[in-house]
Amino acid sequence: MNRKITASASLTLGLLAAALSGLAQAETSYEYAEVIESRPIYQLVEISTPQEQCWEEEVAVDYPRQRTSDTPVIVSTILGGAIGNAVGHNKTNKRVGAVLGAVLGHSIGRDIVRSNNNSGYRQYEVVQRCETVYQQHEEERLMGYQVTYLYNGEEYSIRTDNDPGAQIRLRVNVQPVL
Repeated sequence: MNRKITASASLTLGLLAAALSGLAQAETSYEYAEVIESRPIYQLVEISTPQEQCWEEEVAVDYPRQRTSDTPVIVSTILGGAIGNAVGHNKTNKRVGAVLGAVLGHSIGRDIVRSNNNSGYRQYEVVQRCETVYQQHEEERLMGYQVTYLYNGEEYSIRTDNDPGAQIRLRVNVQPVL
């Protein structure tokens, strides 16, 4: 009897091991199911597109005059001194006239040079200015498909990236339940 119990226990352990090995190795197969509906899913997306906008603008450009030489000051001083000397009647008057003429000539020459140096000129130029602006617009983008299919008399639904067509491929796992 002891032997029978051992054989019976061995048989039970063998069946249990076979059942457990079946759990570990599920069978996988592939089948096709009929697609009932494939509805595209769209999403509204805001697009920002950069664009360069340019225009022409008139701007004032100030150019300073180049500094002129001091020659007018020197010449006017000499001429003023010569005229003052020529106007005087005696030696003392000629000296005083020459000094006053030179001072007056120097002042006139300096004013001439100063007026030439201060007067610049303004010119208007047309320049092109540009800036980047962003144009906003909305567009619908295809996000995927909501697919409804029929398998073993029941309807199932899944979201896919692509339209599967008339049939969808299914992976079927068969696994015993103990």
